[in-house]
Amino acid sequence: MNEHDSERIAGLLEQDGLEPTDDEAKADVIVINTCCIRENADKKLYGTLGTMKTWRDADPNRQIVVAGCLAQKDRELVRQRAPWVDVVLGTHNVHRTTELLNQARTTGAITEILDEAIVDDYALFPSALPVRRETSYRSWVTIQIGCDNTCAYCIVPAVRGREISRPFDNILDEVSALAASGVTEIFLLGQNVNSYGRDLSLASRRAGDESVRVAPQFAALLRAVGAIPGVQRVRYMSPHPKDMREDTLLAMHETTSVCEHLHYPLQAGSDTVLAAMHRGYTVQRYLDRLVEARRTIADLAVTTDLIVGFPGETEADFVQTMEVAATAEFDSAYLFIFSPREGTAAAAMTDKFCDPGVMSERYNRLKVVLDHSAVLKHRARIGRIEEVVVEGSSRKNPDHLTGRTRQNKLVHFPSPEKLRVGTYARVEIIDAARFHLAGRLLEVTALPTHRTRLAVTSA
Repeated sequence: MNEHDSERIAGLLEQDGLEPTDDEAKADVIVINTCCIRENADKKLYGTLGTMKTWRDADPNRQIVVAGCLAQKDRELVRQRAPWVDVVLGTHNVHRTTELLNQARTTGAITEILDEAIVDDYALFPSALPVRRETSYRSWVTIQIGCDNTCAYCIVPAVRGREISRPFDNILDEVSALAASGVTEIFLLGQNVNSYGRDLSLASRRAGDESVRVAPQFAALLRAVGAIPGVQRVRYMSPHPKDMREDTLLAMHETTSVCEHLHYPLQAGSDTVLAAMHRGYTVQRYLDRLVEARRTIADLAVTTDLIVGFPGETEADFVQTMEVAATAEFDSAYLFIFSPREGTAAAAMTDKFCDPGVMSERYNRLKVVLDHSAVLKHRARIGRIEEVVVEGSSRKNPDHLTGRTRQNKLVHFPSPEKLRVGTYARVEIIDAARFHLAGRLLEVTALPTHRTRLAVTSA
């Protein structure tokens, strides 16, 4: 979501007459779009702002913008710690970026933080904003903003607000336009995508609208997006295990363009810890749905999130997490050491905080289990023929290309020619490591059809 907001900010700046540059010395505006999921983001932001003061002071016409979740959380603190920042804006007013920049040139530094999204054209129709996409063949599509869950460790509800679903037809219109321009991969975004549409249903009932008796749910959206001509791949992130339903799994199975990849956040393998986290499910319920997902969707790759050292986690709790991780046999995992975020319930559990050394030791032990599963999953793919979409040249070996399978696995393979980004090809897997597969190019199956190639930008 943060990355997509960066693309919107870049699009707005470009629409206002600015051009992207990788050379800081040539820049007139630098935007730092922040995330606040982990504590190191705070340290990184304020350290970066400190080094940027010299850049800002060298030319009075230069401007610095701080946007995103950390700006939303810290509000006036950003201005207090870095008064040379020109614009501070939050998660609910990305669409105001250029207006605030232009205003700051006249009136001076501005901080504008809205407490919640205003249900206007931006909240309901974010496709109205210009977007400078990072890739020509793939596009993020926001289907929902905000989150109504109360996970004890998570700051997202505080910085993203309540759940607001976009109208069903508006999403399909955006995807249709993207497909017509040559985009072949659609990535549906939301803080809790599988609760999509519940607020639409509630609003309809409150308004007494009998014409909408059943809200468009996430499974129906998957099927509709996947049926749009030109869409070859559909992905989504992130679902919540407590809201994962059979209809979503069936939609993934029956809609050929929906990829065989499920990001399924576990967070902990102890019922005691899950209850303390306010996750709303048990380990058994999680595993039962995981079994159902793999039974329903052939060749499904499953990734997850795990937190080590949540307040009150005992050694027995942690051992249970290792056992569940081994049982689940994840393809890969995002593993985090607990980081208290001010404003969350977990941040107040100071008397239950785990020792940092213990957390680090547990992190390393769990990583061994996860790495083992990841390698086994990759080795099992040796000898298979995979469809990949070309993402560009390999960073470590410019003579090789990098592609991504439907299961979201990276494949590095040599090619006699530099295939364009967005090319689809068949590759035989010949070797495997934890983070990638190695392959041999067999044939190109589809060339990119986008009209223009968009340059990579970052904000």
